[in-house]
Amino acid sequence: MRVFVTGASGGIGSAVVPELLAAGHRVLGLARSEASAQTIATAGATPLRGDLTDVDSLREGAQQSDGVIHLAFGNDFTDLQRCIDEETFAVQTFAEALAGSGKPLVVASGTPAVPGRLATEEDPMGTEGPIGGRARNAQTVLDLADHGVRSAVVRLPRSVHAADGRYGFASILIRAARHAGVSGYVQDGQQRWPAVHRLDAARLFRLVLTSAPPGTVAHAVGDEGDTMRSLADAIGHRLHLPVREVAPETFGLLGAVFAVDQPASSERTRQQFDWLPTHPSLLEDLAAGLYPA
Repeated sequence: MRVFVTGASGGIGSAVVPELLAAGHRVLGLARSEASAQTIATAGATPLRGDLTDVDSLREGAQQSDGVIHLAFGNDFTDLQRCIDEETFAVQTFAEALAGSGKPLVVASGTPAVPGRLATEEDPMGTEGPIGGRARNAQTVLDLADHGVRSAVVRLPRSVHAADGRYGFASILIRAARHAGVSGYVQDGQQRWPAVHRLDAARLFRLVLTSAPPGTVAHAVGDEGDTMRSLADAIGHRLHLPVREVAPETFGLLGAVFAVDQPASSERTRQQFDWLPTHPSLLEDLAAGLYPA
């Protein structure tokens, strides 16, 4: 299968691309810069220059491939709406390019927050709030099941991690700790975050691409829920900083998100795809990892 991957040189994509290649697939990776193109080529894939606002490159990649994995999402959390708008444009472009083709379209999204219990694959994503637009984009993808697309959404935890300096949302805690001189948590710190190692997530994206029926929701959850306090403790220990409660505003617009209890389960996904996470937990990677400079 030839697979078009957006975000192919990013934190998750750089794990998904080797996973696909090792399984015998060919990969066409969207590259928004020469550096990204070189990274994709070095991995053994074929780069396609363009970005999420380039309708021609998105359409070309989808039409030239047997399936699409859409991972790209902006990292500028000070302009979250622009990132969501770019994703909306990409999803709509893929919807038009793939309609009636029967090809798979697998899109990354986030696990829902259901305070007080584990969120499951059956739970809907909240469409309100600062990241509600991502939920609406995910639903657009799922609705393509009625339009001849083998669509699926892989919901990722807030922290997709590896002990190489990439920790997802936990990276924001690290940056804030270094800036403030204190490893902080919001409220009492007992709100829980799910997490997954990026190599485990990459394997699930491959499994969903090749075997998921139309309209599938999968949860790439390795750890069901580490408390924010436990993450702050691990970071504080590593950086030799005090650990204490801080105001949600310390983390900008994401402070409100961080304050929510949001554990998640992947029980159904594990059974459906025979998927078992085997790599280190987030707390293990925070304890052993190489924090970014």
